[in-house]
Amino acid sequence: MTDAAPVRTSASIRRPYGRGVGNTAEVRGRWRSLSPLPPPGRLRTLSLATLANTVGTGLWVTGAALFLTRAVGLTPTQVGLGLTLAGLVGLTASVPLGGLADRRDPRSLRAVLQLAQAAVAATYLLVDSFPVFLLVATLDALLICGNLAVRGALVAAVGGPEGRVHAFATLRAVANLGVALGAGLAAFALVADTGWAYRLLVLGNVATYLVSAALIMRLPAYPPSRRPQRQGPGRALRDGPFLAVAGASAVLSVHHVALTLVLPLWVVAHTDAPPVTVSALLLVNTLLTVLLAVRLSGSARHALPAATTMRRAGLVLAAGMLLWAASAVVPTTAAIGLLLGATVIYTMGDLWHAGAGAALAYDLAAPDALGAYQGVDGLLAGLVRAAGPALLTWLIIDGGPIGWLALAGLFALTGLAVPPLTRRALGSRSPHLG
Repeated sequence: MTDAAPVRTSASIRRPYGRGVGNTAEVRGRWRSLSPLPPPGRLRTLSLATLANTVGTGLWVTGAALFLTRAVGLTPTQVGLGLTLAGLVGLTASVPLGGLADRRDPRSLRAVLQLAQAAVAATYLLVDSFPVFLLVATLDALLICGNLAVRGALVAAVGGPEGRVHAFATLRAVANLGVALGAGLAAFALVADTGWAYRLLVLGNVATYLVSAALIMRLPAYPPSRRPQRQGPGRALRDGPFLAVAGASAVLSVHHVALTLVLPLWVVAHTDAPPVTVSALLLVNTLLTVLLAVRLSGSARHALPAATTMRRAGLVLAAGMLLWAASAVVPTTAAIGLLLGATVIYTMGDLWHAGAGAALAYDLAAPDALGAYQGVDGLLAGLVRAAGPALLTWLIIDGGPIGWLALAGLFALTGLAVPPLTRRALGSRSPHLG
C-alpha cells in the first residue's frame, strides 16, 4: 500500500496537466500529418534542400517576365522566344548529365550544379540585350534540365529501391509548398514594381541555390556502382520498350499545360465563371498536391502496380477534361462548381500519374544507369511540354468543348496502353537488368 500511494498522488498531480500534454501531442501529430516534410533523416535533409530550391523557383517564375520586360527592357515577344529556344536546347543536357550521375556521386554533382545555377542566375543582372538574354537563358536551361536528371539519381540513392517512389512523392509535395511560398514572397516585389524590387527577386533566387547546395552536401556520399559501363548512357535512348512506356507517360504529362495555361484562358473566354476562379483552381491543386502526394504514392512502387496506377490516372484525367468542357454550357454557379470539382479530380489523376511515372522510370531502367534513364524520361516529357502550349491552345481554345473531348480521349487511350507496354518492357529486359 505504501508503494501505491505515491503512484496515486503522482497521477493526481499529473492528471490536470494530462489534457494539455495530450492536446499538444495531438496538435503535433496533426501537424506532422499535414506537413509534407518527413521525419529527421536523409530524406528530411533532401526535402529541406528541395524546399529552399523551389522557394527560389517561385520567386523567379513569378517575377521573371516582369523583371525581363520592366527592369531589363526586353519585349514580351523576345522573352517568350528566348525562353522557348533556351528550353529546347536545354533538353539536350538531360541524358549526358544523367549518365554522368551514374559514374559520379550524384550528391556532389547535384551540389555543383546548384552552385553553377546560382552563378548563372546572378548573371541575369547583367542582361542588357536579347542576345545576352538568350545566352544566359540557354545556360540556365541546360543546367535545369541536367540537374533534374541528376536529382532523379540522387532520389534513388537516398530512397533506395523500396523507398524511391515515396521519396519522389515527398519531394513533389515539398516542391509545391516551396513554389507557393516563393510566389507569395514575390508578390512584394510585384507590388513595389521597381527595378530594384525585381533585382532583389533575382538575388533571392541566387541565395536559395546556395542554401540548397549546402543542405545537399550534408547528405552522405553515394559512390557509383563498380559495374562496368558496357554501353554508356546512350543505351537508354536505344531501349525501345522503355521509350514506349516513358513516351506514354510523357503524353499524359501534357495535362500540366492544360492546367496552367489552357484552363485559365478557358475560364475567361468560354465560361461564365469570374476570372478570380482561376486563382481558386490553382490554389486547390497546390493544396491537394501538398497534402496528398505522399499518400497516393504507396500503390505504385514497382512496374506492374505502377502501370495499373497509370491506367487509372489516364482515365481519371480524362474525366477531369470532360468536366472542364462541361463548364462552358452551364450558368455561373454551376460552372464554378464544375471547375472546382473537375480540378479535384484532375489533381488525383495528376498525383497518380506522377507517382506511377516515377516508379516506371526507375523500375524499367538498367540498375547501373538510373541517371541516364531518368534523363531520357525527362527529355521525352520536356519535348511534350515544349509542344503542348501551341497544340492545346489551338485544340481547346480555338476548338471549344470538342477539343477537351479529344484530349480526354487521348488520355484514356494512353492510360489503357500503359499496362501492356509495361509487360512488354519487362519481358524484354536482359537478365542483368533484373
